[in-house]
Amino acid sequence: MASYQLNKAAVAHARRLIDARQYVLDSDWGDVQPNAAAGNTYLESHSWPEYAAWHLGLTDGARDETKARHAFVYGDFRRVHRSGLIACLYRAAEWRHRDVMRAAFELLEHLDDRAARR
Repeated sequence: MASYQLNKAAVAHARRLIDARQYVLDSDWGDVQPNAAAGNTYLESHSWPEYAAWHLGLTDGARDETKARHAFVYGDFRRVHRSGLIACLYRAAEWRHRDVMRAAFELLEHLDDRAARR
C-alpha cells in the first residue's frame, strides 16, 4: 500500500478557495472528478506546484513533477467540490492515511460552516 504525506500547501489552497466561495456543494464526484486528460490540459497552462495544490496527498517515493506524486484530488481545477472532499475523507479513512483524513474532514467542516453563513 502506498504511503502519503499531507500536502499542507493544498490544504491552504483549499481553505482560500472556500473562503472565496469557490466551491460546489452538490455534485456527483464520479462525473466531475478530473480525469487524466483534464490533468494534462491543466498542466499545459499551469505549473506543477499549481497542479499539486489540488491534491491533499503527496505519494512517498514518487518523483516530483509527475502525476504519480499527487493523490487525493478534491476539486475540478477551478473549485472545491464538497463531494471531492468527502471522497478524499472516505478513501483516506479506508486506507488509514490519518493526516489526509483529518485534513479532508477539517476542510469539509470549514466548507459547511462557510456555506451555512451564506
